[in-house]
Amino acid sequence: MKKIVKVSDIECGSDKLFLICGPCVIEDEDIMMKTAEHVKKTAEKLSLPVIFKSSFMKDNRSSVDYYLGPGLEKGLEMLAKIKKEFQMPVLSDIHYPEHIQPAAEVLDVIQIPAYLCMQTGLVTQAAKTGAVINLKHGQFLAPENMIKPVKKIEACGNDKIILTERGYTFGYNDLVVDPRSFYHLNETGYPTVFDVTHSIRKYGIPSADPNGGARQYLKTLARAGVSSGVDGIFIEAHPEPEKAKCDAASQLKLSELEEFLKPLIELHEIEVKYR
Repeated sequence: MKKIVKVSDIECGSDKLFLICGPCVIEDEDIMMKTAEHVKKTAEKLSLPVIFKSSFMKDNRSSVDYYLGPGLEKGLEMLAKIKKEFQMPVLSDIHYPEHIQPAAEVLDVIQIPAYLCMQTGLVTQAAKTGAVINLKHGQFLAPENMIKPVKKIEACGNDKIILTERGYTFGYNDLVVDPRSFYHLNETGYPTVFDVTHSIRKYGIPSADPNGGARQYLKTLARAGVSSGVDGIFIEAHPEPEKAKCDAASQLKLSELEEFLKPLIELHEIEVKYR
């Protein structure tokens, strides 16, 4: 029996698919509010529970010239405003121990970035807040070894854990999604999520370059993940992805979100029926 992890009134790990969605990184207020409103309306129309996601800081950009985000204070202010105005739980990622306490005061879900998932100090300090922790699968880690950071969180008395697959590095500058990963993450007993938009990024290529992502694979990968038994789908979306300040080549266009989600909901219902 899979553990149900509650995020506000959303039961992650139940028989109902849930969505994590928002721009990759927090941008201008107009863009953020427009996106949050669209995501909320789409989720309500489809009866799909949703957690709003956007990063206040992207500390793994490949150049110091690239946009990092508004930072901790301004970013959390924006997420708090979205949370209050649209009545959506919010998620963002942390990078340093000093982020943890302020983030825990605003966020419903604290996300551990994939490349930091084995950082014991960061993971355990986040766990000790008692917040829900979204632990992303490191690109360098065999999926069955994700049980190791899970055990670190459990050792702190926190069992409010979500695991997110986003592909692992195979060869140079490419991510591969292996469906066996969904099996191993599900075996932990915690809710699993597929971060489909990050999985199509082409690393080593600037995200603003059209070649920096492979959007043609989004539908195929998303449907494969849902059919493989994930509990949630993670989609970064933007009103005009080509103008986004981060991951411009991989984010989904906001106007396409509804039609993208419809078959995933249907597939999830079928998968649940035949589990």
